[in-house]
Amino acid sequence: MKKLVSLLMALLMVLSCVFLPGCGEEQGEVVNVYNWGEYIDESIFDDFEAETGIRVNYATFSSNEMLYSSIKSGGSSYDVIIPSDYMIARMIAEDLLLELDYSQIPLMSNMDPQYLHRDYDPQQLYSVPYMWGTTGIIYNTKMVDKAPTSWMDLFTTDLRSQVLIFDNPRDCIGLALKALGYSFNTTDKDEIAEAAELLMKQKEKGIVQAYVMDQIFDKMINNEAAIGTYYAGDYVIMAEENPDLAFCMPEEGANLFMDAMCVPVCCENYNNAMAFINFMCRDDIVLRNCDEVGYSTPSATALAEMDPEMAEDPVIYPSEDVLAKCETFGGLPSDVLSFYDHEWIRVCLAKVKYRG
Repeated sequence: MKKLVSLLMALLMVLSCVFLPGCGEEQGEVVNVYNWGEYIDESIFDDFEAETGIRVNYATFSSNEMLYSSIKSGGSSYDVIIPSDYMIARMIAEDLLLELDYSQIPLMSNMDPQYLHRDYDPQQLYSVPYMWGTTGIIYNTKMVDKAPTSWMDLFTTDLRSQVLIFDNPRDCIGLALKALGYSFNTTDKDEIAEAAELLMKQKEKGIVQAYVMDQIFDKMINNEAAIGTYYAGDYVIMAEENPDLAFCMPEEGANLFMDAMCVPVCCENYNNAMAFINFMCRDDIVLRNCDEVGYSTPSATALAEMDPEMAEDPVIYPSEDVLAKCETFGGLPSDVLSFYDHEWIRVCLAKVKYRG
């Protein structure tokens, strides 16, 4: 029996090495990439390997917090990660990112200067812009009597078990803050607690079907929910599958986010990471990627070559008036982040008292 257990353990170790980033590097050059789900044209990997000889090991995460935990724990060996602005600021503050060698990323020059030297990376030492976009409300025109116009509509609707909400603390509590007229970046713990209470009441009324991230794709496409909160680029992809879906930019404004390519301290293939990041900045690759994922490019040169139908889409590239009402997530003090975590746990543990 012990021999059988030993054999099984050995087999599990071999199989785990096959699937873990960084294992099996003797088979050739690799780069281990960690990205959001549904956020890249994976056929690009074949082109990258054909041109460079570097194989891409690819894994996905569903939230910035999941990414952070993976890197913070020290048990990962990713070479390129793609966090959002506020998480980049946090990881810089905690020394979790390596400075980039821009001499190996000449295509960084393609980036529109307005997307550089942002508050999350003011010296532009740690990140290369990847995609940007906004959040908003996706709704099924055949399943709602009145189109939503405000974040508060998610809390006052008569719908029961038909609303999907972000499954991460910053987006979820953030939309409640906006509904109450507060900033996404408030450090006032009373305001954050009030937002959490609003979310708990919403949940107790039975309005919320589920807190989701990538699960929203199947649910909205297959008419399994009437309303969901998510990212504008993903709405574009969903609407291609379900033409009954529509998008609302809430009147209070929404989150304007920037995701960027970074190199974490656990990187084991630094030069390969530089090669991958530079490749992802190439115009033809950017255009293929945008067409696949539906998000907005920070590349000025790629945007100039983009199909006008996409470049002029008001959901993907909102007007200046719309963007003026949006707000980015900024870095928050550690005590406020801890309070966010505390309130998020309260929200998640709140019980549903009604299911109509």
